Amino acid sequence: MAYTDFTELRFADGRRKAYLVPIIGHTCKMAYGWAVGEQANTALALEAWDRAKATFHKHDIVYQGMVVHHDQDPVYTGYRWTGQLLLEDRVLLSYTLNGAKDNPEMEAFNGRFKTEGHTLFLDAHTVTELRTVVAQRMHYYNTERRHSSIGYLSPLAYLERVRSGLAA
Repeated sequence: MAYTDFTELRFADGRRKAYLVPIIGHTCKMAYGWAVGEQANTALALEAWDRAKATFHKHDIVYQGMVVHHDQDPVYTGYRWTGQLLLEDRVLLSYTLNGAKDNPEMEAFNGRFKTEGHTLFLDAHTVTELRTVVAQRMHYYNTERRHSSIGYLSPLAYLERVRSGLAA
């Protein structure tokens, strides 16, 4: 199972905003994919999904049949998103019924990610610089940041441990 949603990132000393679309794994907590752009739209969500698929391929994760949970924003209910995920990639979609409170995993990730990177995001002056900062933070999140819910391991270490047969 994976979660996704849009969240706003403030940058350029708080004078500008961009949108982050992360796709987060339920069990391993890995940020499978993400995208940053100036508009919260389907193209940005599909860019994050393409990155997630690259991560799935890199780590031999079968995503066909995976459930992707998100809200009912038109970005996620339109043909481009549903056609790609349901028809092309053969994943299942799950929608929140009551907005953000039905997607607590994603809201928790977004809150922590924005809090931990807040000053770094503010220091970025352009969207390109912001993408670089987000890329660095996502790398840190996946490879170094320890998560209490997975035994104080990073998502990558957790995934490797499960793959090696050492139960988590």
